[in-house]
Amino acid sequence: MSNLFSVNGKNALVTGGTRGIGRAICELFQAQGAALQVVARGEEELVRRLEEWRATGGKADGIVADVSTSEGRWKVIHSLRERWERLDIFVNCAGTNIRRKSVDYTIEEYRHIIDTNATAAFELSRHLFPLLRNAAQSAGNSSGASVVFIGSTAGLSTVPTGAPYAMSKAALDQLTRYLAVEWASDGIRVNSVAPWYIRTPLVEGVLSDELYYNTVIDRTPLGRIGEPIEVAAATAFLCAAGASFITGQTIAVDGGFLAKGM
Repeated sequence: MSNLFSVNGKNALVTGGTRGIGRAICELFQAQGAALQVVARGEEELVRRLEEWRATGGKADGIVADVSTSEGRWKVIHSLRERWERLDIFVNCAGTNIRRKSVDYTIEEYRHIIDTNATAAFELSRHLFPLLRNAAQSAGNSSGASVVFIGSTAGLSTVPTGAPYAMSKAALDQLTRYLAVEWASDGIRVNSVAPWYIRTPLVEGVLSDELYYNTVIDRTPLGRIGEPIEVAAATAFLCAAGASFITGQTIAVDGGFLAKGM
C-alpha cells in the first residue's frame, strides 16, 4: 500500500524540465526516488538544476536538445536508448506559446508552436515505445509504464491564448485517447493533465496586467492562481501504482475553471 502513490525506483524522462511545471515535476520525482533524464534547450540552466538535485541525493542526468526540431528529438531518443533499456515514465512537458490574433501569425510562428507542443509529443512517444513496453513487461511491474502529456485548459475551452496554442493542446488530448487504446495491451497507460493559469514564467507577462489577472481570478472558483507543484502532484499520481486503472483521461488542474467557463 505504501507504494501506491510513489514513483520510487522508476526511470523517468521529462522534457522541458528546468522551469515552471516541468521543474516541479522533476523535483517531486527525484524527491520520491525516481531516476531522471531531463531534457531542456538551455545547457547552463540544465547543468544548474542537475547540480541542485544531485546535491539533495537525487538521481538526475540531462540531455540538451530542442524537441521542436527533428534533430533535437532524435538526440533525445538516441541518448535514452544508450543509457536505459527501459523507460517507466515519459512526461512531455516542453511547450511554448506566441500570443497573437489569428490573422497576425506568420506560418513560421504557427509551425514553431505546433512542432514544440504537439509534433514533439507524437514523435517522442512513438519512438520511445519499445523502451516503455520493456518497462511495462518487466518482472514485478503491476502498474505498467506511464505517459503523461502536459496539456492545457486551452485545449478544452476557448481562452485568449491564441489559436495555434489551443490547437496544439487539443491535439494532445486526442493523442492521449488514441495511444491509450493502441498501447493498452502492451501495458502502457497514457493520460494528460490540463492546467489553467499556473504561476510559471510562461504566464508572468499576461498576469502582470491587473485587469486580466482579476478576470482570471473571477473565472476561477477557487479564487487563485495554481502552483506548479499542484500540477506535478497530479502528474506523479498518474504515474504511480494508485492510478493503474486510469488511462485515456485528461485531468484538469484548474481550480474549477472548466466547470464555470470563461
